[in-house]
Amino acid sequence: MTSEFDGLSREASDALAAALVDKAAAEAEKFRAEATKYDLDAENLRVNVRRNSLIIEQDEYKFSQWKAEDEFQHVWYFGEQVSDASVGRCMAALDLWDRLDPTCDITIYFNSPGGDVIAGMALFDHIQMLRRKGHKFTTIAEGVAASMAGILLQAGDHRIMGAETWVLIHEAAFGTSGKTFQVEDRVEWVKRVQERILDIFATRARQAGEVGTASKPMTRAQLKKNWDRKDWWLSSDDCLKGGIVDEVR
Repeated sequence: MTSEFDGLSREASDALAAALVDKAAAEAEKFRAEATKYDLDAENLRVNVRRNSLIIEQDEYKFSQWKAEDEFQHVWYFGEQVSDASVGRCMAALDLWDRLDPTCDITIYFNSPGGDVIAGMALFDHIQMLRRKGHKFTTIAEGVAASMAGILLQAGDHRIMGAETWVLIHEAAFGTSGKTFQVEDRVEWVKRVQERILDIFATRARQAGEVGTASKPMTRAQLKKNWDRKDWWLSSDDCLKGGIVDEVR
């Protein structure tokens, strides 16, 4: 068996041996460098995986937060006076949810001192229109649902009231001025509005009695008698018994 050292002088053999040692050392160094690079690449990969996992977890948490927000859950908090502006904001949200998710369930919380009857009735009619399209509304009173807010509470399929919440019912109030016939016409119109409000309360009370959630549903005559020329405050027990709400919690 021949060797690459065969036929070489001692000096040549030593030189060749040194060259081979240097070559082996260089290859070993190259191997160590490649191994180091592999270790660094592997560590970078682990770091990237951990970072990407953290990003995914953060994105998932943000997505979960977004899904839990009122907008995604179709929940509107009506915590101000009933006015053209507040009603407009509420209606815009309801319309958006209707377009994005037809027939979705919608919840409206009321903690309001009431306000403009015309603006409130516009919202009442809008809710009824969306109900006819297939949306189910839950209306909830927390704190106080006074005057127009108490009427809007009646707009939902299911009406809920906090145990320490109060509902205020009274006759409709409108300011007027002008000539005698204008004042008289205004008064006559207000009376007609009040009759419609009585119809709303009496109808929902009767329906509550029919399904058994109201033990003594209020009649139209009772409602008219109790709100005549005064503010009539009703507790949650009064409202449940009389059919003004379907549930107290």
